[in-house]
Amino acid sequence: MIIFLYVDDCGITSPTMSEIDAFLARMRIKGFELTKDEGFSEYLGIQFEQNTTSKSIAMTQPGLINKILKATDLTTCKPNRTPTHQCGLATDPDGLPMEEHWNYTSVVGMLLYLSTNTRPDITFAVSQVARFCSNPKKSHSQAIKMIVRYLSGTVNNGITFSPTENFKLDMYVDADFAGLHGREPQDNPISARSRTGYIIFFCGCPLMWKSQLQTETALSTFGAEYVALSSGLRTLIPLQRVLQDMVNMLEHHSPTPTVHSEVFEDNSSAYLLANNQRLSNRSLHLNVKYHHFWEQVRNKTIKISQISTTEQRANFLTKGLSPQVFETIRRYNQGW
Repeated sequence: MIIFLYVDDCGITSPTMSEIDAFLARMRIKGFELTKDEGFSEYLGIQFEQNTTSKSIAMTQPGLINKILKATDLTTCKPNRTPTHQCGLATDPDGLPMEEHWNYTSVVGMLLYLSTNTRPDITFAVSQVARFCSNPKKSHSQAIKMIVRYLSGTVNNGITFSPTENFKLDMYVDADFAGLHGREPQDNPISARSRTGYIIFFCGCPLMWKSQLQTETALSTFGAEYVALSSGLRTLIPLQRVLQDMVNMLEHHSPTPTVHSEVFEDNSSAYLLANNQRLSNRSLHLNVKYHHFWEQVRNKTIKISQISTTEQRANFLTKGLSPQVFETIRRYNQGW
């Protein structure tokens, strides 16, 4: 039995309903007041729909999206095919002030909750607008409107989980080197920062994803990619251990499956350093903290594989893309 709890909302999964009923009975004896909903169709504003034919589960948040549409007065807007332009969003210090009367920070908060739970396709765009909550300009509110117009055409979409029998964690990791160069003022250090993006899959289903500016300035495309790889693995390695503990606890047959991981990197230099683990003059500047995963690569619990840029599923977490490329990656990651 697995129980997940958030304040007073609880979800329980078990091989049999009788086991759940017995647990609830014990809790009531101890004095807990519990109500039981039949099935599991909604949790924390996230809707779940199971398709028994395709053996898939869809996670969506139409209620939150409609709330965002109403908050921004865009309930009847014309939809966009993508949530952001292909050029980066800058500070715009000399730009016009925001004209809209809705609360910028409140809308960003709702977009963050949406992107974190069911919409990795807007994560990059939301990460961009979230930088400007303290002093939003007209260009920033226009960027939020572009995200919302995109959502207006995809209200009932989210993530479709179609698990495979391939029992492992996969991570696709990407970086955009100095993506704001030429957009931000040259005296702003952010103009030289690169962006990390990664998405982690378990049994072929998206589990976690992230898009953020790197905290240090990379000196090359290779450096940005290697920092992104290291950052993603700081999330993947603990997750791998947690999943292995869960497998050991839940599996009743022998041998217990081992959770292996494969990481997909499209930069050849980062791929070679991660596997060969030999520092050269080009890589000496990289801090030791970025090599923390070498032991896992050596003992083969993690495999680093090279892929082409066209196969990189984390691409839409680091930069704006054309509608055709964006929709292809979204279909691979989210099933629609």
